[in-house]
Amino acid sequence: MHSSEWQQLLHPIDRFLGCTTPASWLAQAAQPESLPTLLRDHLICELKAAQSAMYLIRRYAVDEDSADALLQWLKPYEDFTYRQQGDWRALAGLSLKKSMLPKASNRYAQDLIDKMVLLIKEELHHFYQVLEVMADNGIAYQKTTSSRYAKGLLRHVRTYEPAAMVDKLICGAFIEARSCERFARLAPLLPVKIADFYVSLLRSEARHYQDYLTLATEIAGQDISERVAFFAKVEAELISSPDSDFKFHSGCPLAAVNDQSAA
Repeated sequence: MHSSEWQQLLHPIDRFLGCTTPASWLAQAAQPESLPTLLRDHLICELKAAQSAMYLIRRYAVDEDSADALLQWLKPYEDFTYRQQGDWRALAGLSLKKSMLPKASNRYAQDLIDKMVLLIKEELHHFYQVLEVMADNGIAYQKTTSSRYAKGLLRHVRTYEPAAMVDKLICGAFIEARSCERFARLAPLLPVKIADFYVSLLRSEARHYQDYLTLATEIAGQDISERVAFFAKVEAELISSPDSDFKFHSGCPLAAVNDQSAA
């Protein structure tokens, strides 16, 4: 993808997000010693994106047998990540073994299934690609703690339906949009092969954010711009405020904030 193409692709994402990634985060991410942390957390983010999409399908769209098939699809990835079981190379090409049957009473079930199953396939493929990048760079997989980011967004999800589902979809849109924005900002700062990999992710991440927003609008059945604006402020605060934990979606590194205060 040429730079002009991905700049055009990023334009609506930059308008959607409430802020750009802080220069202090990019400066830390560009340090060679940050690469293992960045890749390990990126790996977890890909799995969590797949899990979140799976949850939405299981919770809102399919029968019990289909829900069980989704669990079995993700189980080898979860075994490797959380229980450190199995060889990561065995994850290549694993696929969903069953067709998803939508709940007959649910008007949006098929659209949710179609968009989220594709998203899961792509996120699990990206998961495997990150493991390949880690292997190429001699970075062993290690468990890593979650950042505050996703929890900080989901804390504001409403507790009644369909508002809860709409909010979860909007949160998904922001997570995907921020991932896309960070891949683009990071690419020029990383080794060429990793940069090329991150640029290759831009198109799918941009589509994922749009799919989440489309579903949120469809299910809400009304204008959601006020709710999107609310989450834009929450997300921007998480990204732009001081953060003691450096991760793929973390805020301003605390060390940089302290240096500025001292100056």
